[in-house]
Amino acid sequence: MAEHESQQGHFFMGFLIGGVLGALAGIFFAPKSGKELRSDIKEKGSEVLKDAKEIYADASTKAKAIIDEAKYRAGELKKEVDRHLSEARQKAKEILACGEKKEGEASESAKDIPGSTEV
Repeated sequence: MAEHESQQGHFFMGFLIGGVLGALAGIFFAPKSGKELRSDIKEKGSEVLKDAKEIYADASTKAKAIIDEAKYRAGELKKEVDRHLSEARQKAKEILACGEKKEGEASESAKDIPGSTEV
């Protein structure tokens, strides 16, 4: 099976290279003068460069927007986590205070029982 996939990969690689070489041969053997050919190549190169710059600018803008959105969401999550943490701390303080109060009440009740010793 791996051998079959390898053969397909080689076929497609050869097909791609053959296509590129065929396109180049078509350009160089076209009935144009060298000056016209160089002009055409330069024009196409300029177009490709212009398109690449536009794609880069667009991708850069989109990436910046995504990063800004991620920073905003991270800030919102941090605020929510801080709020939950604050609530949890408050509840823990209340539970401790309640426990200390009950401990004090139990200690007072133990003093009232005859024959009990305080620990």
